Formats: sequence, structure tokens, C-alpha cells
Amino acid sequence: MDHGHDGMDLPPFTLGRGLEFTGEPFFLTGCLLALGLYLWGVVRLRRRGDEWPWGRTCGFVVGVLTVALVMCTGLGDYGMVLFSVHMVQHMVVSMLSPILLLLGAPVTLALRALPASAGSGRGPRELLVALLHSRYLRVVTHPAFTIPLFIASLYALYFTPLFDTLMRTQPGHLAMMVHFLAVGLVFFWPIMGVDPGPHRPGYVMRMLELFAGMPFHAFFGIALMMGTEPMVSTFAHPPASLGVSALEDQQAAGGIAWAFSEIPSLFVLLALLFQWYMSEQRQARRADRAADRDGDAELAAYNAYLASLRTR
Repeated sequence: MDHGHDGMDLPPFTLGRGLEFTGEPFFLTGCLLALGLYLWGVVRLRRRGDEWPWGRTCGFVVGVLTVALVMCTGLGDYGMVLFSVHMVQHMVVSMLSPILLLLGAPVTLALRALPASAGSGRGPRELLVALLHSRYLRVVTHPAFTIPLFIASLYALYFTPLFDTLMRTQPGHLAMMVHFLAVGLVFFWPIMGVDPGPHRPGYVMRMLELFAGMPFHAFFGIALMMGTEPMVSTFAHPPASLGVSALEDQQAAGGIAWAFSEIPSLFVLLALLFQWYMSEQRQARRADRAADRDGDAELAAYNAYLASLRTR
């Protein structure tokens, strides 16, 4: 079967070769566009005197750089012939990059930076608000949709002929990575809870959503590691120049998938616990202020009562 990479004469994989910049045009253009629009929004806010947290800017920039790291370097070429490198690409763009991008709160930044329409028509800001309230977005960000989609992106893709079909060509490979990135974004969006969205679940529900898909993710990695024969035809015959067997490569890919089901999940869990703690602290401060106001009002009423008695 021709997978579009037969005959690729790649030297044995090393980290140095893998990180050589190749400038893959599709993802490079997307990364530069995302960075440009985000930084434009930050500059626009600061020029009118509004603050924007540097931590959010750093999170978004690092998130874009992680996408560029795995898609615009030699990892893109090796990911076409090595299962382990492909799995690094998959896990980064579906698990790590979405978390970092969402920590940058790009939707909140857009809502604050985009100008409101001057007339009766709809400008970019009004269109974004309409999209956030649309039925389409309510469906694609609902856990009943995102969790099965997250799981199907592993099992229904890798263990069916669809994966081999996509991997025959570079555009198919790129389309698959776009899909992984989009799935990661819609899965983690309501869980992170940084940006406004159609669904705002409580912290317990967010944790349940987070852990609902992780066991399937871990089992996928374990299945690859425990396999006694190549489970994906695309990577069944790696080029001899790479010096690696298909089964060793598959076991490495399984270990990568298993690790990425644990580490990013722990990071998100810690972030949720911190958000929950800060939310409780804010509510406690509001309650204290309300109690102080009520106490002051009661004291004033009591003093007025005493004054009325003295008057009598």
C-alpha cells in the first residue's frame, strides 16, 4: 500500500534533526496569524489604558509555539514515517497546546479589543457574541458531544482504514492535526472555564468531565504498548535508514500516549483546584463585606432608636 512516504530517505531520528525548522507553510501561516491577532488585541487594550495580564499573553504565545514546534520542524517529516514521532505531534496539539491557548483567554481578549459596531449592522464583535450564543456552539462544546469525540479521535481513527487513508498524503496528515487541535480546544474550553462560553459547569462537574475521557486515553496507550504486532498499517514498515523496528516504535508511541493522558490532566486539575480556591476566597470576601454593611445598618438603626427614646 502506498502511504505517500515510501522512499523517504530520512536519517536516523535525533532531537537535533527533529527540531530543524522546515517552515511548513500551512501551520506556519496559522501560527503567525494567531500570534499577530492576539498581540494586536493586547496592544489595542494597552493603548486605551486597559490592563491585560502578562501571564495570559505568555500562555497563548507558548501555546502557539508548541504547535509550531511539532508542525513546522523536522518532526513533521518524521511524523509521517515514525509512529512515536506522530504520537508526539498528536498529543501536543490535542492535549498541551489547547490548554496553553485557552489559558491565554483569546475569546475574552477579542470581546474586549474588537470595536463595537457604530451603526445598526453587525461588526466583528457582534458576530463573535452571536457565535458564542449560537445553537451550533452549544452543541459542539457540550460534554455529550466533546467526550465521545475526544475518545473517537483515538479509537475510530487509529483502528480503522481512515487513518491510513489520511496518512497517504501530506494534506491528509495536516487535516488530521487540525482536527486534533480543534477537538482539544472544544474539549478543554468548558473545563478550563477561563473564557466565556455556552456552558459554565461548576468545578466538580469540570473535574468529572476531565476524568471522563482520560481512562480511555490511558487504555489506548496501554493497548499500543502491549501489542505483539503492528496495529497501524501506515507505520508497519518504517524505512530501514531509521534503524527502528515497527513494534519498538509502536511501544514508544503507546508510552507517549499514556504519559500525555496523565501529565496534562494533572496540570489542568491543579489549575481547577486553584481557580476553585480563588473563587471561594472571592465569595468569602463578598460575604464579609455584605455582613459589614448589614452590621453597620443594624448599628445605625439601633442608634436611631436610642436617639428617638431620648427625644421622647
